[in-house]
Amino acid sequence: MTPGKTLHSLLYGNIRLFAGTASLDLAQEVADNLGLQLCGRDVIEFTNENLFVKLHASVRGQDCYIIQTTSMPVHRNLMELLIMAQTLKLDSAGRITLVFPYMCYGRSDRKDQPRVPITAKLVAQMMETAGADRYITMDLHAGQIQGFFDIPGDVLSAYHILKPYLLGKVPNLTNPVLLTADLGFAKQGRRYAQALNIPLAFIEKRRIDNKDHAQALNLIGDVHGRDVLLIDDEIDTGGSIVEAVQVAKLNGARDVYVVFIHPVLSANATERLAALPVKQFITTNTIPMSPEQQALFGGRLTILSIGPLLAEVIKRANEGTSVGAMFNE
Repeated sequence: MTPGKTLHSLLYGNIRLFAGTASLDLAQEVADNLGLQLCGRDVIEFTNENLFVKLHASVRGQDCYIIQTTSMPVHRNLMELLIMAQTLKLDSAGRITLVFPYMCYGRSDRKDQPRVPITAKLVAQMMETAGADRYITMDLHAGQIQGFFDIPGDVLSAYHILKPYLLGKVPNLTNPVLLTADLGFAKQGRRYAQALNIPLAFIEKRRIDNKDHAQALNLIGDVHGRDVLLIDDEIDTGGSIVEAVQVAKLNGARDVYVVFIHPVLSANATERLAALPVKQFITTNTIPMSPEQQALFGGRLTILSIGPLLAEVIKRANEGTSVGAMFNE
């Protein structure tokens, strides 16, 4: 056995990183953190919108990772991920890990009304069928989605990236309070509030139809005269956050800071957010934001990178060492 090599790393081979077209910058950052080069591949879209993938070199027996978020355009990005996985499988990769920082269809996680699908489970099954042996993702919309996979995976949390940043910000705020945009994020919100040692408040809302709209109903807690850290897992159309900011301001909040993990930002969400009386927007790069989107926020936008976290998790997965130990878990 080669000195310094564990049996685990020999079984699965060396790390081979592949970038999907939706996550080129993030994949390059992960590669830089690992001191590796991204592996060459061609991704071609024909005029009929069919995709074709070709590897530049063999991956036989190697430990392969595909970094590709499944944000908009959802179906193109998802199909690209699946086709890349099958390509690696047919080339006899030793192990295939799909690294999708944002999982599409996360909201379709249960039958909450008659005659509807559970599409998140379908997506999980498609990934496994395509050839995935493992997966790595960030902050799933619902915890039960982990149960849709029959393969092992690491569900990481942006908490470990946001917490240090927010700890540095809290001392400069006036009587701060953490406000969750809805009760669905209340449990995670409590974790942030405890870590920051500040009180917690909630906004109660109710979804009134199957469209991307929810009506804010009530604010539970005290925000009067306080700086507010308004937090949610993702912002899609921006409707919930717009209402949450309005409710906070109506209840006497001072400055509002919007914190969110996944910048989905569909339709005109960016314009809606940029028009809000918000002091700062804090998010991550699980989904890339275009230069045009970033420009709309001016100097109020802070993007925290998940690249170093993903790189360390990939390194530990390859070595067969604990990921939980990174977080004392």
